[in-house]
Amino acid sequence: MKSLITATATFVALALPAFAAGDAAKGEKEFNKCKACHMIASDDETIVRGGRTGPNLYGVIGRTMGSVEDFRYSDGLKAKAEAGEVWDQAKLAEYVTDPNEFLGSRSKMTFKLRKGSEDVAAYLATFSE
Repeated sequence: MKSLITATATFVALALPAFAAGDAAKGEKEFNKCKACHMIASDDETIVRGGRTGPNLYGVIGRTMGSVEDFRYSDGLKAKAEAGEVWDQAKLAEYVTDPNEFLGSRSKMTFKLRKGSEDVAAYLATFSE
């Protein structure tokens, strides 16, 4: 019985990172909530036509926070940029869940994605190196 409990605990511990990674297919659908303000466009192609209130999210994963040229970021994201912080899937998922809490100050992004943030981060990762 003890070995069964140990094996189960080990399985759960190993499976948790997979659950936290998010589902890009679900994230594509959830991104519909984001495209009112954000687009996904490379230099040669517009993948998701969206608003221009927020920065282009093409290549966001792996990019320094607050670093899209000619975009006016909040002071909180400017501070993250100055500190050299880089977006990864976990940080992006945390940010879109509650931008103000993530930054510890007021964000220009007022929308909060309470469900599906990991999925949206996984979807955006498909457009990043």
